[in-house]
Amino acid sequence: MSLRIRTSALTALTVAALAAGTVLTAPAAGAAPKAAAPKFLSASQLPPHPTSSWTAGPVTEGFPEELGFCVSTEGVPSYDYRYREFRTDLDTGAVQLTVVTDSAALAKALAKHYDDLIRTCADRIEESSPDIEAEGRDYGRLPVEEGARVRGLHTETSWGATDVALLSVGRDGRTVTVVKWGQMGDFGDAPVAAFKRTTSTAVNKLY
Repeated sequence: MSLRIRTSALTALTVAALAAGTVLTAPAAGAAPKAAAPKFLSASQLPPHPTSSWTAGPVTEGFPEELGFCVSTEGVPSYDYRYREFRTDLDTGAVQLTVVTDSAALAKALAKHYDDLIRTCADRIEESSPDIEAEGRDYGRLPVEEGARVRGLHTETSWGATDVALLSVGRDGRTVTVVKWGQMGDFGDAPVAAFKRTTSTAVNKLY
């Protein structure tokens, strides 16, 4: 089931950017060359799976569908989006997105925007899908670079399917990264401490 974001992301992001003293505009002609691309997590840096090893896919241009459940590009400028997917042999998967914006102020606004989308994801799921019960949890901030926050999401359908996900948003300068881990189960199955370490590694590893 594809659940699309129905909120006005552009409005939220524009307000946040203006509050930071900037505007959502393209860089001027003759701007400095792009910095080196941010680095991604490796398979060994994901929360360990008890019975299966992780496999990392290639780094790919674009926005991953796996984040569309809670996070999307709707209303957000066409930044430099890249992602990497991770898989196990069982029901556990993960994905990391990096977004390079035009300034630290825009990155700060985008990080807050993505975190707000994740924070409100459970409510939007229930509003859009009466057959799904959803609950979100806040696992707090991490003191890494310009900061990161970890949240959890549990969903259960009327026919008994249950899934749990951990999501985090972090920032280093003008780059934002989003990491998602997910599998069948509930909050008791989520490796929160290990995912926090993964998130800190992801942000520290960007540059």
